[in-house]
Amino acid sequence: MALTEMKRISIFPVLIVNFIGTLGYSIILPFLIVLVLTFGGNELTYGILGATYSFFQLLGAPMLGKWSDNFGRKKILMFSQGGTFLAWVLFMVALLIPNKTFIHVNLSTSSAFIITFPMAMLFIARALDGITGGNVSVANAYLADITTEKERKSNYGKMAASANLGFIIGPALAGILGETALGELLPVIIAMFISLIAVFVIFFLMNEANPCEITGQVESCKIKKVFGQEHKDCYVIAESERFRLRDILRKNNIPLMLILYFIIFLAFNFFYVAFPVYAVDRLDWNLFELGIFFSVMGFIMVMVQGPVLSKISNKFPDGYLVLAGSLLLGSSFFFFTGGNEVFIYSGVILFSTGNGLMWPSFLSILSKVAGKKYQGSIQGYASSAGSLASIIGLITGGIIYGFIGKATFWIPGILMFILFVLSFKLLSIQPSTAETEN
Repeated sequence: MALTEMKRISIFPVLIVNFIGTLGYSIILPFLIVLVLTFGGNELTYGILGATYSFFQLLGAPMLGKWSDNFGRKKILMFSQGGTFLAWVLFMVALLIPNKTFIHVNLSTSSAFIITFPMAMLFIARALDGITGGNVSVANAYLADITTEKERKSNYGKMAASANLGFIIGPALAGILGETALGELLPVIIAMFISLIAVFVIFFLMNEANPCEITGQVESCKIKKVFGQEHKDCYVIAESERFRLRDILRKNNIPLMLILYFIIFLAFNFFYVAFPVYAVDRLDWNLFELGIFFSVMGFIMVMVQGPVLSKISNKFPDGYLVLAGSLLLGSSFFFFTGGNEVFIYSGVILFSTGNGLMWPSFLSILSKVAGKKYQGSIQGYASSAGSLASIIGLITGGIIYGFIGKATFWIPGILMFILFVLSFKLLSIQPSTAETEN
């Protein structure tokens, strides 16, 4: 497909899909911990529930990545979004069935919890969403297909901003809708219909071109890609040229990028499992206050990844933005241990600004070093690395929080400072990457 044709393809549909996906997910963030506690769980149960999604995504992401390379983004995106819709249906069922005990678990005096029938249904819903959970990564891969090198970082910012816009509206809606007579059921119903809308957006608004086989070397294929799996509309992959894990690890700088990807997700998931429990248990926040917290976080990230990143993306290399963002992120986690809203919202400002600078820039570098033709496979394994980190972070984070409480926030802070040190290598690999793409 010619470059001029690529430019005529609008990125608006994929931004809508990304927004809808995040909106559907974030709408339950404020009250998921409340549901877990209501159904007899604790911080460990909450962590395992989050890890269930990541575990099944670990299994499904490489498969979906390869399928998107072979069959096209649109088909796999439809399949993935359909799985998300069915998962929300099961989530709604969980809120409607009787809250009866299924299993009683007594690991220790401080770790006793029960598994009720609604809780079991939540686990099934998260597993289904995880195994088909390639909608965000494949959507970003679709954006990669239609993005030129000049637009790469800007479109990364737009994609991240669309997700964070959903992250603003979702928790705010949850806080408002959760106060109605239907309680948590109404936000879940809204999330279910939002997912259904995304299916129609993909079907009616997204374009897909006809594939044709390319058998040349990876380095000779001049297609630009962004976050997620790479797929050019004019090819499918020859069987003899499929990438396996050992092939990917031989590629220059890919092992480093996978390690950094792992550290980022590990740090974030320590935070995401600890903070909701901390907010409800120690700060005594209600659903509305949790909704405001996540909405403010999302709003700042939208501002950074939208207008701010658009202005500075051409002035600073991606590597420098990753360094600056990781330093801000590492500092932010220590503010959450302050125990009052002044410290917490100071941490939110640092967290959101750092994430807004670091993540799109990191993804831009990843898409460059991943290459052209096999980015689907490489990004599938990167997603798996993130899922593995999420599993470890969510489960161990839940366990550790039970022992040390808010001191858990020191762990992601230290991990981000490690990322900061390792990211200096990005300054040396970026120029050579850019040269090979020109």
